[in-house]
Amino acid sequence: MAAGPAMAGGASSRIYEGAGLKLMLPSWLVIGIFLLAPVAMMAVYSFLTKEFRGGVIWEFSLAAYDQFFFDRGLFGDEAPTIEWTYIGIFWRSIWQAGLATLACLLIGFPTAWFIATRDPKTRSIWLFLVTIPYWVNLLIRTVSMKFLIRDTGPLNEFLLALGVIDEPLGLINTNFAVQLGLFYSYLPFMVLPIYAAVERYDFSLSEAAADLYSGTWTTLRLVILPVVKPGIVAGCILVFVPSLGAFLAPDLLGGAKTFMIGSLIEEQFKGSAGNWPFGAAASMILLTIVMCVLLVYARNQNKGETR
Repeated sequence: MAAGPAMAGGASSRIYEGAGLKLMLPSWLVIGIFLLAPVAMMAVYSFLTKEFRGGVIWEFSLAAYDQFFFDRGLFGDEAPTIEWTYIGIFWRSIWQAGLATLACLLIGFPTAWFIATRDPKTRSIWLFLVTIPYWVNLLIRTVSMKFLIRDTGPLNEFLLALGVIDEPLGLINTNFAVQLGLFYSYLPFMVLPIYAAVERYDFSLSEAAADLYSGTWTTLRLVILPVVKPGIVAGCILVFVPSLGAFLAPDLLGGAKTFMIGSLIEEQFKGSAGNWPFGAAASMILLTIVMCVLLVYARNQNKGETR
């Protein structure tokens, strides 16, 4: 008699599993078509040969990766040496993305804390003010930033009118301009995850720490930060990853000295002189770096949960 209900339960569970797989099918199709297929196409192109007038020749080789890491002279007949130009561009991109992430964290954490500690009736207004720039396209926002900080822009004219400066500040085509563009573009990506973590924080923990004569900085370091750490880490990833591959801010606000990997990749795919295999190889190297960062984070997260 007991076997009947057990068999029925097993059958129903298989039915639910089958229904779940069918419901997930559209998601898998979207991921396969719009994510996996382009990445696979990029990986294949990175192993092809550059066509003289642009495009590719379907002859597989490692020439694109060799070009990225090694310099073999103008005609390719010299002893290989390390190609520091592209490695330097990668390092500059990592450095710029790291600084942008740090700047967003320094401003985003107090902002998220301020919003989360407001009256529930006004929090939606503050969140609205944080996210309202995303109603406008990123290209338009970046061009607006360029107009704002250019030599004859409103910022310089305002400072000149106040007598703070005697001549316009040369902000365009500098690392500062690129940093400002990245910070402005991705700050909400830092604020929102931290806000979600702070909103769930039990403020009685801070009161208990104060009762135990814990100072403000000690409470922040030992009580608050460990609790909201997932939101901080998520915000840092959401800012660092798109900043690493950004090309609008370096192109519009920076110059040759602020060339980043996103600009290098974009340059390889436009015009007849582009090198598609090299651009695809640089994209795959960038993707590998991002995946390594995410895997290290996921591994550390799993270790923390198992302790």
